[in-house]
Amino acid sequence: MERRNFIRNSALAMALLSIYKTDVFARQEVLRAYNFKALRNDVGIFTEQGGTIGWLNSSNSFVVVDAQFPATAPHVIEELKKLGEKPFKYLINTHHHGDHTAGNISFKGLAEKVVAHQNSMINQKRGAEKANNLDKQLLPDTTFGTKWTAKVGKENIKAYYYGSGHTNGDAVYHFENANIVHVGDLVFNRRFPYIDRENGAHIGNWITALDKILTQFDNDTLFIWGHSLDPEKVTGNKADVKAFQNYLQNLLTLVGSEIKAGKSKEDILKITTIPNAPEWQGEGIQRSLNAAYDELKGA
Repeated sequence: MERRNFIRNSALAMALLSIYKTDVFARQEVLRAYNFKALRNDVGIFTEQGGTIGWLNSSNSFVVVDAQFPATAPHVIEELKKLGEKPFKYLINTHHHGDHTAGNISFKGLAEKVVAHQNSMINQKRGAEKANNLDKQLLPDTTFGTKWTAKVGKENIKAYYYGSGHTNGDAVYHFENANIVHVGDLVFNRRFPYIDRENGAHIGNWITALDKILTQFDNDTLFIWGHSLDPEKVTGNKADVKAFQNYLQNLLTLVGSEIKAGKSKEDILKITTIPNAPEWQGEGIQRSLNAAYDELKGA
């Protein structure tokens, strides 16, 4: 394990906060050290600021899943280059959010292909146009609907799309030989999730998507999460997937019962814990409550 500190002064930290002030996860992780770690069968992870990056060091090329921010993406590139002089075959995005894709630009001229679900690409482009920073983005040039496959060295990579969840463009990527699945933000490990209804999130469909994940992958599968309450626990197993699914189910049950009892949205937003899911903590429970209320009310 290699750990390095980045952002050594408050001026740079404040600059990053200014640039990414709309990203709640960037605000919380701006002073983290970085961690470049192998998992198994030449697949590993990189954490620093934003969503967890996955990587493959194959015999003939590299693959990177998600890219965090322009300030951090060069660190994973640097670490991978230490493993050999090989091309970057694919840069893959799990979804469009800036803490996963703003760093795409660091791979311009480096990654042969940028891959994402078709809705993810649309969302990323629309968001960049709205922010007037399209020139600072590297958009996916390879998109898919329900599935995508690629063979890289000895590894087979398969992508799956299960419908709306965290957004309407979340895909998971299975490194079959390693039996490692990067689920992006379809799982927030013990941390209150961001539910992006503006970009097609749907809690009910999300629960169904997690059912499909639980059915499709086996008990040996190692999962990579986009975010975790404990930054050291960005990987886990099917029990963790099931626990997050239970969180979402309990969230809908709670808010539905409160609505049925005649509670106002303002009252519901005062709730501080989700019954039967006390492990889910951190900032932002109101995001979950607000999204569940709007979904159930058809807003």
